[in-house]
Amino acid sequence: MRRVRFRADGSVREGGVEGQGIRPLQADAAGRVYRLDEVRLMPPCTPSKIVAIGLNYLDHAKEMGVKVPDEPLLFLKPSSSVIGPGDPILLPPQSERVDFEAELAVVIGRTARNVPAASAADFIQGYTCLNDVTARDLQSKDGQWTRAKSFDTFCPIGPWIETELDPSDLEIELYLNGERKQKSRTSNLIFNPFQLVEFISSVMTLYPGDVIATGTTSGIGPMKAGDSVEVRIEGIGSLINGVREP
Repeated sequence: MRRVRFRADGSVREGGVEGQGIRPLQADAAGRVYRLDEVRLMPPCTPSKIVAIGLNYLDHAKEMGVKVPDEPLLFLKPSSSVIGPGDPILLPPQSERVDFEAELAVVIGRTARNVPAASAADFIQGYTCLNDVTARDLQSKDGQWTRAKSFDTFCPIGPWIETELDPSDLEIELYLNGERKQKSRTSNLIFNPFQLVEFISSVMTLYPGDVIATGTTSGIGPMKAGDSVEVRIEGIGSLINGVREP
């Protein structure tokens, strides 16, 4: 099932995507089907936190010239950075280089604490696309990643949560103005989604709606005002956002 949040009739609703339509899950809208092209898609979840993973593809670690980590390298993105499909990524005046990073996102479905990898699937609601937008120059300047990863609009998520998906070997791509810049498969992840749930839940409690951004592959690069950036993941779909000045 593809679970989606959308705005229609003056309120935000949840529904399931059926072809080119959305069937609301709320009882008061029983039988109503909205067309995808007549609603505004919202971020498919409202996380209390986004737990992101650095250097989780071998080729990206090589690209960045750093040692492959022995354990998942965690950092946080704030919930205030989340935007949905079609929302603009705003370029902050503090940065001269803002990069795209296509990622598979894991959406938590049940409160998870000290969950073993073998049971992790029971705590995952599903998967979606994510762009871990990064102010690359500030990342280098600061020596840590909080500011570079945390600006408003720096976490596009969507378009929906695919609840019936095997995440072990999915094609993941990023297109900038229609030109492919990133291409890999989730089988190249160093730590897979289930291992990540185990590791992260041993550190912090994960709540329903929280997101794990599993890391990006090689091919990261800058965006400029006027660009269109698209994350495509096999079995999920496409997340498209424009880029503009604030």
